[in-house]
Amino acid sequence: MAVDIHSAEGRVIRQLIPLSTLPFTKFEALCAQIKIEDAEEGQFLFKCGDERNDLVYLIDGSVTLQTDLLKIETIKSDSPSARFALAHQIPRKVHAVASTRIRFLRLNADMMKSVQDVPYEETESFMVVEEVEDNDDWMTTLLKSPVFRALPPANLQKILMGMQEVRVVAGTVIVNQGEPGDFYYIIKRGQCSVSRKPAPNAKEIKLAQLSDQDTFGEDALISGEPRNVSVSALTDVSLLRLGKEQFLTLIKQPTLKYISYKDAQDLVAKGADLVDVREPDEYKPKHLPFSINLPFFSLRMQLKTLNRQHPIVVVCQNGKISETAAFILMRHKFNALILSGGIDSINPDELKAPSSFPIDDGIETSNFRGVGGDSGSSHSFTEQSSIQDDMERLRRFLQQLKTKYNILEAEKKALEMKYLALAKFTESLKAELDAIKKAGGGG
Repeated sequence: MAVDIHSAEGRVIRQLIPLSTLPFTKFEALCAQIKIEDAEEGQFLFKCGDERNDLVYLIDGSVTLQTDLLKIETIKSDSPSARFALAHQIPRKVHAVASTRIRFLRLNADMMKSVQDVPYEETESFMVVEEVEDNDDWMTTLLKSPVFRALPPANLQKILMGMQEVRVVAGTVIVNQGEPGDFYYIIKRGQCSVSRKPAPNAKEIKLAQLSDQDTFGEDALISGEPRNVSVSALTDVSLLRLGKEQFLTLIKQPTLKYISYKDAQDLVAKGADLVDVREPDEYKPKHLPFSINLPFFSLRMQLKTLNRQHPIVVVCQNGKISETAAFILMRHKFNALILSGGIDSINPDELKAPSSFPIDDGIETSNFRGVGGDSGSSHSFTEQSSIQDDMERLRRFLQQLKTKYNILEAEKKALEMKYLALAKFTESLKAELDAIKKAGGGG
């Protein structure tokens, strides 16, 4: 009998990994094909050496994993480990024996793989863990992040085992600017403030406020640089944290995707966006044609200017900052790839220098697909292109102009805030100076 997706057992199945990451329609179709089985105490679900390619999930009861001589572990249906397939390595390394009367689910691994191999769709039903009640389960929290949903189940299981829950009271500084990175944090419940000091003796500037499901700490772990901001608890906060080495091996390495310069050219020619995250003074002297300069410091503020329907190739000087930028983009559901080696890996002759004309309208006029080719073939923008190609180039130019406009607007607002702060500071200095003069005159 097919599983009723609205039943108690259906909700349990919905939380299994990787079933919890399936779009609702795929999950519904899968439940129509499967059935829950029963086994009595002492019955084997599989034996050591079995090569049947099944995923076995415990729904109710408990199962013991053991060898002929040694009992390794007992898994209960209400434990976090039960959300993963039991000892899923093929051939099996252990026996799985029912410790009590149990109910379990057996899925063909090849069928599961075919169901998982579907393109990403930006739909509300894709965030399936929203359907699961918050029962203080770490994995429910993790799977709300696109980064974690894309990880292999084995990595998720190791993360689950390695992650710690910590609670801090309001006012506690969780990470300090300038200190080395040690943990990656996820806010499970509560609110935090992000701030930064431009200089050691400068006044602290508030940059952002974080809340449930937001993360922090990854920048320093990925780049290897000291923390560039401080994060403090605005309320009592419940945090999940993962150590640096586990973050790098279990999350960073399988998440980040790299692309060669040649493949990047092909991808951009097909409509991908090329985003250079260097500072403007690094970008202007030499950069790739058709690239958009979106400095890393303003990336989070400018996410809305980018198109999620287009792949994004991220570029920096040597690839290091691109890793952090790509991680941020992927966390916000962008398909981001890193140009391997960055600008340093590209022949300088293939980079675009600033125009010799005094006016720069922000529009790139060279063809990315023709970089490094015969210079005689690039005299005219439309000589060898179709009308469709020209329209695509114009669309891309318009997108670049919009992005640059938004960046300038953000920079303008930041400068206005600095001006107001300096004006207030100047007024306070004048008031202090007047007070000193009066005190001196009275003495």
